[in-house]
Amino acid sequence: MLWSLIKILSFVAMVMLVSFGAGRLMEAQGGVTIEYAGFELSFGALQAALLFLGLLITLWLLLKLFGLAIALLRFINGDETALSRYFDRNREHRGFEALSDGLMALASGDGRDAMAKAKKADRLLNRSDLTNLIVAQAAVANGDRQTAEATYKKLLKEPKTRFVGTYGLLQQHLQDGDTEVALKLAEHAFALKPQHGETQDVLLKLQAGQEDWHGVRATLTAKLKHGTLPKDVHKRRDAVFALSQARDLRAEGKLEEAQSYAVEANRLAPGLVPAALLAAEGYREQNNGKQASRILRAAWQLAPHPELAAGFAALAPDEAPTARLKRFAQFAKGTEPHAETKMLMAELHVALADFDGARQALGEHAKTDPTMRALTILAAIERGDGADDQSVRQLLTQAISAQRNPQWICENCGHVHHDWEPVCLNCEAIDSIAWKHPPMSEAVSPDMLPLIVGHMAQGAANLPPLLEPEGLIQPGEDAAKTVTDDMPLKK
Repeated sequence: MLWSLIKILSFVAMVMLVSFGAGRLMEAQGGVTIEYAGFELSFGALQAALLFLGLLITLWLLLKLFGLAIALLRFINGDETALSRYFDRNREHRGFEALSDGLMALASGDGRDAMAKAKKADRLLNRSDLTNLIVAQAAVANGDRQTAEATYKKLLKEPKTRFVGTYGLLQQHLQDGDTEVALKLAEHAFALKPQHGETQDVLLKLQAGQEDWHGVRATLTAKLKHGTLPKDVHKRRDAVFALSQARDLRAEGKLEEAQSYAVEANRLAPGLVPAALLAAEGYREQNNGKQASRILRAAWQLAPHPELAAGFAALAPDEAPTARLKRFAQFAKGTEPHAETKMLMAELHVALADFDGARQALGEHAKTDPTMRALTILAAIERGDGADDQSVRQLLTQAISAQRNPQWICENCGHVHHDWEPVCLNCEAIDSIAWKHPPMSEAVSPDMLPLIVGHMAQGAANLPPLLEPEGLIQPGEDAAKTVTDDMPLKK
């Protein structure tokens, strides 16, 4: 607004100044007289000023025409001139217009038109870095894989387009399922541009697929360094792949090296159950039960899990049920409200035929969270207390159709795994396996009913082999018959 006002005032001032000057010239006395060859021309002051201005404009036009004539002669001679630059600018303008049209066609999904515009831009422009890129993208959109690959290879020749060419070829080989070549291209692209987030993710996935745990951890460190991975997520995933290294080394018989990686994984993620189990197993083999117990108890405090209880029981496999109950009371101290602790302590009391203690330990859990395992434990307690067969069988019938016990399930695709894995076996998602309840199923067969103490039915119960008291359910038996017929009654 202010600038517009200034321009208006400046224009008015100039008009006033010209008007004033013209008025002064018209009022001025005398003028200009020109005599030549007997001719005499007289001009007033204003006429003389206008004549002088006209002569200046004429001289300027003559100079421009002379320069144009010289430029035309040089253009014909092949030299660079303003005329040639004019035609070059016009050609460049048309080239960029074709390039813009190609980008618009590419964005709208018209691969054929995008390819035509890209080729036109390639003819008009001397910018192979731009035209090759859009030609490659248009070829991909048009399904012309051969042209796309050939164009991406052209991009490899120039330093500033080398990464784009490498990344384009990487995507081509990923679509073809050629993971070996894709891995090499991903490593090359990562070396060219380590801060590129998508390249990091692709490389990470390919390395995990090849079980290159050392490479995976290096890539994770790069993601942390360049800010594409939060620190807490990096710490967790670094623990996951340190554990993977430990498992592989253990399978190769390198127990000491495997133990160092297992301990590192447990240190990075104390709540990662498989890491705690592996580290504790290594310490147990070294006859360091105290350290193994400390690791398992710390993991239990963070994430109670039946396999942790099984690992803790394995530290003293021959102890009496009474001693085991006392030892587990210290192990689970502080986690009494957790469902896993309630069921664990109830099982231990059942092993002692202490059904009142088992009922107290289980509390209202079988009612508030009626899972297969909780209802089966309650059936064992009722049977031990002398309940009639019909009541016990009714509980077991409820257990058959109740919520199944937790399993290792991929949070990305829902695939159920028999054991924990660092990478989902179905969708290849990294660190997506969690211990959780599976979706409710419409029908569950009786052979999937969880066992009370000591064993678990295949694929369902996930109960730890803590105790094997005489008379409790054993593998392969009919669960309902065992609970109703073979359970020791309360004396």
